[in-house]
Amino acid sequence: MDVILAIVIGGLFAASVYSLLQRSLFRMVIGVVLLSQTANLIVFTAGGLTRGKAAFIADDATQLAEAAADPLPQALVLTAIVIGLGVTSFLLALLLKGVRKAQIDDLDKLNPL
Repeated sequence: MDVILAIVIGGLFAASVYSLLQRSLFRMVIGVVLLSQTANLIVFTAGGLTRGKAAFIADDATQLAEAAADPLPQALVLTAIVIGLGVTSFLLALLLKGVRKAQIDDLDKLNPL
């Protein structure tokens, strides 16, 4: 499972870099979104993939169970998803405003300010 996920992460990273190198603004935004999700997958898999118990401490216990999943990467990924959503919405708003004003999506044809 780890090898398959590593291949998927590599493919997503390659697709995001390819999208970022395009001259279309919309494809650049797609590249940023893919790169954000790839970073989330990297952090999530770096924490270890386990099929253990949920990361809750029982009422009678003083520490996390031995077979429980690590909650820190999960919390980091959840925070990164929210931040990525905000950045994506901001980039899409900028893209929409720019395309409406300049009537063009290609960076080569865009006039400098």
